[in-house]
Amino acid sequence: MSDSEDEVPDKQLKIVIIGDGASGKTSLATRYAQEQFGKQYKQTIGVDFFLRRIVLPGNVHVALQVWDIGGQTLGGAMLENYIYGCHGAVLVYDITNHNSFDNLDDWFGSIKKVLGKERMPHLALVGNKIDLEHMRTVKVEKHQKFAQERSMSSHFVSAKTGDSVSICFQKVAAEILGIKLTKPDVDQHHRVVKAEIVNYTKQEESAARHIPQTTTKTSICSLQ
Repeated sequence: MSDSEDEVPDKQLKIVIIGDGASGKTSLATRYAQEQFGKQYKQTIGVDFFLRRIVLPGNVHVALQVWDIGGQTLGGAMLENYIYGCHGAVLVYDITNHNSFDNLDDWFGSIKKVLGKERMPHLALVGNKIDLEHMRTVKVEKHQKFAQERSMSSHFVSAKTGDSVSICFQKVAAEILGIKLTKPDVDQHHRVVKAEIVNYTKQEESAARHIPQTTTKTSICSLQ
């Protein structure tokens, strides 16, 4: 890294990611910071630290310090040190695990306890694993109510596919700094997933069960 003053970011923001273990906090952090997804679950002990530099509208350069706090640290002696001084707190739950949502009240309470009468950081509620929408146990309405009652921004992401992960952090950083994102700013962070739609005749479907065939692509469906 160069020591040139031109490369020093305008702002440095500390963002903590908290929530139950296995809610996908580490996967979310690594997907955002490194564009990677680990298929095997590995519990975070204590805290992991990630750094990513971004540019917001107005050519504002920001260094995002992302702190991935282990789920077992709720009530732990070090939790106060991890949370203290953060500009934003991302509360993550698994949309297929209702217990991880129910426990958010405890995590929210831990932030209030640490900060006391100090100004609360920007709070973001993140429902993770939207790639498993068919297994959802936490209704969207319940998510929205929780966020509204606590003045939190609301987000749904998939750390596995990367869907909406980048724009989630982009929005959090922009809201902390009071910067408004335009529609083009938002659109450029949406991941586009392309799926091939193939038409088969009944005869082709029957033959495909026995003999590998080359199919003809008829159209492309883009999901955003």
